[in-house]
Amino acid sequence: MDTIYALASATGKAGVAVVRISGPHAHACLTHFGVERPALRKAALRRLVVDDVLLDEALVLCFPEGASFTGEAVTELHLHGSVATIRATLAALSKIAGLRLAEPGEFTRRALENGCLDLAQVEGLADLIDAETEAQRRQALKVLSGALGEKAERWRTDLIRAAALLEATIDFADEEVPVDVSPEVLELIDRVSDELKAESKGSYISERIREGFEVAIVGPPNAGKSTLLNALAGREAAITSEFAGTTRDVIEVRMDLNGLAVTFLDTAGLRETKDHVEGIGIERAIERAKHADFRVFLSADDGGFRGLKPEKDDIQVSGKSDISGKPGVSGKTGDGVSMLVHNISSILSERAQGAVTATHERHRMAIDQGIEALESARLEVLRGEERAELAAEELRSVVRALDSIVGRVDVEHLLDEIFASFCLGK
Repeated sequence: MDTIYALASATGKAGVAVVRISGPHAHACLTHFGVERPALRKAALRRLVVDDVLLDEALVLCFPEGASFTGEAVTELHLHGSVATIRATLAALSKIAGLRLAEPGEFTRRALENGCLDLAQVEGLADLIDAETEAQRRQALKVLSGALGEKAERWRTDLIRAAALLEATIDFADEEVPVDVSPEVLELIDRVSDELKAESKGSYISERIREGFEVAIVGPPNAGKSTLLNALAGREAAITSEFAGTTRDVIEVRMDLNGLAVTFLDTAGLRETKDHVEGIGIERAIERAKHADFRVFLSADDGGFRGLKPEKDDIQVSGKSDISGKPGVSGKTGDGVSMLVHNISSILSERAQGAVTATHERHRMAIDQGIEALESARLEVLRGEERAELAAEELRSVVRALDSIVGRVDVEHLLDEIFASFCLGK
């Protein structure tokens, strides 16, 4: 096994830079710098010297095998964070036999292979690195802490118990079994099935928190949509004009709304038009608005909402209230904008309450596969003891589906894709 190293902190100038080294030579490589290994898990100040040249005076911290992030022997060099110091230290490490620069995500991949993290926790770590908002941070930390793995293990334990009860009836098929196991088996199946259905349903909200909600601003031309978007963004994100049809394409502005990632969409004005290009923009507007989490309909005196109808939670408000004099919202003066933001935030915050620990489509697909197999298992149990073997096999299928969530089985093809999103130091 190679010993790997990489800069674990952000690139560029900083107060402190951390270089991580993991593998069998992680501690021994310190001799290359003329440094004695400090006591394990205790930071010590050391002068890093190579060929009689002082590279830096750094804090050195060593972790033993089995008690580090990767599960291997690990050394961390906490350097002064200048670009030159980092470059010189990495160059010195590259000259040590048995060491090589880590590949993207390789530290985390070793943590997975050594049983320090399960696959769901790896995904949680990736989400934490990418987190932009408070809600994303909290959700990612929950997954990283192993919450989904704990649920999967509980479901797995119940299903193995149910399968064992069924297999006992198979083993004693020629004898009279004193107890009918079907009531307990059905209770276990129903309990796990209910929890899996709740997890599958809530995963859609969890995924929206992770990826961000979309709110489309729609309405007829000159309703004030682009001006409102600019007011929300605090900058000139969209071109505004008194001429109808100015907005031809969907303009996106992403922001943090009370801890939730939200992308506002400014769309083309909804009207009948003979302009081919504007027509394409209107069709795109309708399509994106339909797939948004909800819509803000800006009304105008002369228009309806061609191709769209307000749905539950959609907000309808009068635009350009500074001109119309009607209660509503004006992106130009800011009138009603704070209340609109409050209403949008309330709707999204209420939806976010339904979030669960399954946060990726991969999780949901495995869970849905398990739900389907559980339904089959239940039917087989109800058909009598002669179908016990088929019911037990269906339960084993559910266990395999749940095992794929945490990476026990059938996920090798996913690993390269997952770890490609990591930086070198992770």
